[in-house]
Amino acid sequence: MSAVTDHDAQPTDGPPAGDLMTLAAALQAELFGRKMMLATAESMTGGQLGDVMSAAPGASDTYLGGVISYATDVKHKVLGVPEDVIDEHGVVSAECAEAMASGVRELVGSDYGVSTTGVAGPATQEGKPVGLVFVGVAGPAGTRSRRFDFDGERPEIREQATKGAIDFALETVRETAPGSAPETARETD
Repeated sequence: MSAVTDHDAQPTDGPPAGDLMTLAAALQAELFGRKMMLATAESMTGGQLGDVMSAAPGASDTYLGGVISYATDVKHKVLGVPEDVIDEHGVVSAECAEAMASGVRELVGSDYGVSTTGVAGPATQEGKPVGLVFVGVAGPAGTRSRRFDFDGERPEIREQATKGAIDFALETVRETAPGSAPETARETD
């Protein structure tokens, strides 16, 4: 796994160690304690994020559902990703991840929306390398994204992206203070 770069932090080794269910349980506990709900919009993870978020008993207290938007048309028609974002930045971009997260949040009426978009491989997409992933999180304090550059084969990249999305959502929920002003923060290389 390669480095993850935040705009305010030094590169790290990516999502923390631990299995997906442990991370998901921590996110669910944070959401439950705040009486907030989450929804997911997935492209390259193909439903893996929603599967993990819905697997634990009591998941219905924190998880409303999600959209698997593997095709570009679904990103645009269902999630409302603007055509100009797709045309100017592509679907593998921070801008698309942010629009997907905002779109699913609005679509299902959740407090938070989390999205994944990227290149799982084996081929490049839009001239972007295998392992490039963007995660978006939209919530009460605004919308943000994070870029990841993962190594590995397709299954490993998808799992790392799922872990990265849960970890980034957990971090965002923990940082969100009631009454925070909306903002947009893009965390990329």
